[in-house]
Amino acid sequence: MQLGTRWPFGTQPPRSVPMQIRPGIAAAEADTVDGAGRTWTLTWLEGRPIAELDDGTTVTVEPSPGADADDDW
Repeated sequence: MQLGTRWPFGTQPPRSVPMQIRPGIAAAEADTVDGAGRTWTLTWLEGRPIAELDDGTTVTVEPSPGADADDDW
């Protein structure tokens, strides 16, 4: 896992937050009744971005089908 960045709920995500995950973050914020004082944390797991709100809400990108086909394990 690689640590990314943190930012406050309800603010524009930093430029380091990938575009493909931003709609999910916006949707999660729209569904949250009170996000005051909360923060998001962006991490990377197996090359995929994961944004987690400190209340446990998680937004991620689903792996594409066959994404592991080229792994040399």
